[in-house]
Amino acid sequence: MTSPFSLIVSQGRVADRTDGALVGARRVADAFSGLLSTSPVVVGVPSASAVDDWSEALPLASETLTGLRAAVDEVLAAGSRPLLITNTCAASLATLPAAAQRHPDAVVLWIDAHGDFHTPETTESGYLGGMVLAAACGLWDSGHGAGVDPAQVIVIGARDIDPAEQELLARAGVSVLTPQESTPDRVADLVGGRPVWIHVDWDVLEPGYIPAAYRVDGGLLPHQIAAIFAALPADDVRGVELAEFEAGDAEVPERVSVELIVETAQHLLR
Repeated sequence: MTSPFSLIVSQGRVADRTDGALVGARRVADAFSGLLSTSPVVVGVPSASAVDDWSEALPLASETLTGLRAAVDEVLAAGSRPLLITNTCAASLATLPAAAQRHPDAVVLWIDAHGDFHTPETTESGYLGGMVLAAACGLWDSGHGAGVDPAQVIVIGARDIDPAEQELLARAGVSVLTPQESTPDRVADLVGGRPVWIHVDWDVLEPGYIPAAYRVDGGLLPHQIAAIFAALPADDVRGVELAEFEAGDAEVPERVSVELIVETAQHLLR
């Protein structure tokens, strides 16, 4: 299979609080490497997870985030499209600003059970991954850029959003769809024929299909995500990020999850 996508995989810790996401990103990147007959650009070196505050995790991730930004910039400058396989949502601190700079008209589809729209003032968990979209939209300064227009962001499959976060999302003008509202027609209507940048956190799914560290009941099913992807014109997709697959889950065989990720995302690579 040939593809206009260039494969990038994050292998440096970016606020990981579990050890499975780095392994998961590597497994998925290997699968796509075989499918697309290409070698991935590998950014970062694995290190152990830790439950640390965002203020500690962010500087520790600086080298990986800088490397991811450079890799995405290079792909976009070459006229290609990145297929990013990342460990955590926090990796998007680097990638979303790069997308916004190169494609300021693109709609960001943030497909996630969570809004990830906290700031240093509102976060209770201190988890950097829960603050990434707000940083990309300029609500706080991560040191890795911003530039995403919140009015061009659609959060899909959301169902675990704190009240303070909800207030920020509403005030910023972000469109938020529950799983029930996240239909292909509704998403296509909101996109309105504009180019799109797609981020997927696999906890958007109902637990039991693709393991994620922060699973939430009541999610979408894989075929529903695939249907959303299939409804988007392939030429409108400017980049894809696939994040938060937790390898090593005892209940779901790893190879089954990897195959399901590839099968679902292939609708974007057509």
